Amino acid sequence: MKAVDEIKAPIATHMDAFEIKFKQSMKSSVPLLEKITSYIVKRKGKQIRPMFVFLSAQMHGEINESTYRAAALIELLHTATLVHDDVVDDSNERRGFFSVNALWKNKIAVLIGDYLLSKGLLLSLDNDDFHLLKLVSNAVREMSEGELLQIEKARKLDISEEIYFEIIRQKTATLIAACCATGAASVTQDKQIVETMKQFGTLTGIAFQIKDDLFDFGSSGEIGKPTGIDIKEKKMTLPLIYALNNSTFLEKRKIINIVKNHNEDPKKVAEVIDFVFAKKGIEYAEKIMHQYKTEALNLLKGFPDGDAKKSLEQLVIYTVERKK
Repeated sequence: MKAVDEIKAPIATHMDAFEIKFKQSMKSSVPLLEKITSYIVKRKGKQIRPMFVFLSAQMHGEINESTYRAAALIELLHTATLVHDDVVDDSNERRGFFSVNALWKNKIAVLIGDYLLSKGLLLSLDNDDFHLLKLVSNAVREMSEGELLQIEKARKLDISEEIYFEIIRQKTATLIAACCATGAASVTQDKQIVETMKQFGTLTGIAFQIKDDLFDFGSSGEIGKPTGIDIKEKKMTLPLIYALNNSTFLEKRKIINIVKNHNEDPKKVAEVIDFVFAKKGIEYAEKIMHQYKTEALNLLKGFPDGDAKKSLEQLVIYTVERKK
């Protein structure tokens, strides 16, 4: 966590203040809602997304109340999608804690997601932040489309690299793009700056997702034991897609059969992981991930130097070098 604390340094006081404001933005007079939202707040992650909002804002102007609302809007909508995702995936765990649906069942989890969504919308509408709401609403729409596209393709397991990038751009990158765009939009009306920051977030988000893909294979000997979770869930990730595209018809048929029909068998999953390593799928994915990282860093070069810019650069590097 030391790396994250160093990156956070230029905006540390804002992040602390944001935590208090975010808790307030979730408040409700319904006791059950209070209980569940306070449980959600307690198990928050590294707060990477609000960091992107505040650093993007600070790089282009003075952080203000609109910036705090942008960060809260992103977090409310992101948390809503996570709660709904756990219901969709029938998942009982989130970040090492029980998921909302595991503790309170699906019906309540869906309603909690809806409540958080409405809180985000009202936070923007009550303060006339229509420009921020537009940016984030587009991201939520794309995230849903990406998720549905992935579900559709998982049935056939016929994902090309092109489709894969479309899925991860929509599912993961659009939210980080929205963080960077809303952060900038909260301090400047320059549409070109907002657009560039959105593009920067998209590139960073794609690199971030490829890194997540690599964790599944325990790549580069630094992540530890391969998890094979994506294989068990029949998710076609970049290392696997590359390996399949560079294999014979028989090899391809065998591996797809394992992913489709034997994804619960640890020995068979290990076979898929070995196949991906043998076909250099890991090396390829790492190369592509670093290309996206470099493109993202190149976009920042056009902006004036400062602590916020330096931290944003470090945050991009962190997304591809993190250990979990």
